Amino acid sequence: MTSEAVIWHDVECAAYDVDLALWRELAEQADGPVLDIGAGTGRVALDLARRGHDVTAIDSDRDLVTELANRARARGTRVATATADARSFELGREFALAIAPMQVAQLFGGPDGRAAALGCIRRHLRTGGLFAAALADPFEGIPDDEVMPPMPDIREFGDWVYASRPVAVRIDRPHAAIDRLRQSVSPTGDVSEWIATIEVDLVTVDEVAAEAEGHGFAQRPTRRVPETNEWVGSNVVVLEAV
Repeated sequence: MTSEAVIWHDVECAAYDVDLALWRELAEQADGPVLDIGAGTGRVALDLARRGHDVTAIDSDRDLVTELANRARARGTRVATATADARSFELGREFALAIAPMQVAQLFGGPDGRAAALGCIRRHLRTGGLFAAALADPFEGIPDDEVMPPMPDIREFGDWVYASRPVAVRIDRPHAAIDRLRQSVSPTGDVSEWIATIEVDLVTVDEVAAEAEGHGFAQRPTRRVPETNEWVGSNVVVLEAV
């Protein structure tokens, strides 16, 4: 039976593909093993592995990692996996590229959490390797009291329908809390709903780059993932291990 963690991760994240072209480009340029941090059920990791890259994927949620491994096996794709926290993992190998897609780096838990993660990531990168992390402020340029929630995400699993819709945003910079109304509809039409809150750090490329200097990184040109009608855009901080 599919776990709740897998279901809601896929509802809220799996359809996103706007950033894939960038991760493919960086992986090709890196010409070496790739580490996907906060990989979830494998949205990016499986895509890169299918293109022949040596990919290791980590996530702190065991159910998501198990599902990623199952999907890789079902597709005949090799992805090394580990259940690990981005702030404290130890894999015993070095990578040419580490990525944190879809605002994973904004879940590290403020400056202290980012410092721990940056130090850990640097220890796993070979000299000249890159760390790239997508950062978004979905409310940039919009007064905090005028933020409008986006449209709901909907996905079917078997005969069940699941929907997730942001209903409130509370901003206390440098943090934001997003309340999502999650609804599940059974095959007989019974509806269950509840509120799930996601807390994120609102941090800029320059702030992360400045924090990273003390961990052996140098800033490289920022990349951009464009916004669409359904998704906010991201600035991607690119850091070289020096």
